[in-house]
Amino acid sequence: MRHSRFYSWYVLGLLWAAGVLRFVDLQILAVLLEPIKAEFLLTDTQLALLSGLAFALLYGGLGIPVAWLAEHYSRRAIIATAITLWSGMTVLCGQAHSFATLFLARVGVGLGEAGAYAPSTSLLADYFPPAKRGRACAVLASAIPVGVLTGFLVGGVVAQHWGWRMAMMVAGLPGLLVGLLIWLTLADPVREKRGHGLPSRHFISECKQLWHRPGYARVVMAACLFTLGAVGSGMWLPSYFIRHHGMQSAEIGLWMAGLYGGGGLLGSLLGGWVAERSDSDGSGSAYARVGQWSLLLALPLLPLVLLNESPIPALCFHLGITVLMHMNVGPVLTLLQLLGGEHQRALAQAFSVLVSNLVALPLGPLFVGLCSDHFGPLLGSRVIGLAILALLLVSWSLAACLFGTAARQLESFGRGRAEATALPLLSQGAG
Repeated sequence: MRHSRFYSWYVLGLLWAAGVLRFVDLQILAVLLEPIKAEFLLTDTQLALLSGLAFALLYGGLGIPVAWLAEHYSRRAIIATAITLWSGMTVLCGQAHSFATLFLARVGVGLGEAGAYAPSTSLLADYFPPAKRGRACAVLASAIPVGVLTGFLVGGVVAQHWGWRMAMMVAGLPGLLVGLLIWLTLADPVREKRGHGLPSRHFISECKQLWHRPGYARVVMAACLFTLGAVGSGMWLPSYFIRHHGMQSAEIGLWMAGLYGGGGLLGSLLGGWVAERSDSDGSGSAYARVGQWSLLLALPLLPLVLLNESPIPALCFHLGITVLMHMNVGPVLTLLQLLGGEHQRALAQAFSVLVSNLVALPLGPLFVGLCSDHFGPLLGSRVIGLAILALLLVSWSLAACLFGTAARQLESFGRGRAEATALPLLSQGAG
């Protein structure tokens, strides 16, 4: 089914808005940790569980079944239901009156967000041909820094003036409107039926086939390690600047909003553009190379941020990190779609989300929280910065290595496919 160019971009705009709100609801907790800790008298380990495990508990596990549903049923209905659910649960977070009720509300946010990511990327591929998909994926990926920007901005400013509960409500309410718009105006293209609306192969067989596809497993593991560092640092950086540098929540919220919004948006669009221009052989290896080199270039900047005793220079150096770290988001999104093929795009995304969320979301923030509780009496307020530094150096170095090996696998596979295609032509020429 053909769609007008305007409507294709309208669909992308709706999915982008949903992505922005998804990261607002995910990231806003980072700038609200300090007032929540003060009200409920929590330890940093409890804060880490609240910001990581509570969200990942259902978010990761439900990604695979939701992706399977998205390949065979209405993606529009799944996305609209998901955004309505997570937005409503974010509003309920603002009504929580204990650690337990806030934890359960965050579990509900994760439950809702499990239904949005894979169906959105699968739907996007139906509206944009492969030649334009890299650019469209880069635009969709730009929702991440804009969402993070909005989350920091709303969380920091609203919380300082009206409290953290009001910040949660302000973050959650717009999603109810976007969910309604998606339900009423988004068309789900009719796809080729396989059997009677059911998969042509057994679900487990499809999963195994996908996992053994050249480069796929390494891209998934690299994305997981990148997310481990990104989530662990992103959740705790505001607390680090509040505790160690004495900044106010609104002040650090504005700084983080500008850094992650401006730098992240630039990095997301730049990464997609560079990878698309570099992918001359169509193997996808250029996308993996962008992921590799963006992280390698970010590593030398980490000590300039986390060991710097002056907050303003530290935040300025962090701008470079935000640009580089976001450069790999669009390429990874495009690469997973490429490796998933026409009928496994949502599943390919969901596997990556599953691995990242079962490992990265709970363990990244938890590592920093445990270090803070155990080594805080010895190291003082700098302990969070040192823990983030150790986490990022290890996780991003390993992620860069895996992106590099994935690129080599894809290059080798691409050469082998080209040679296999050329052999019959050579035989005909010789005849």
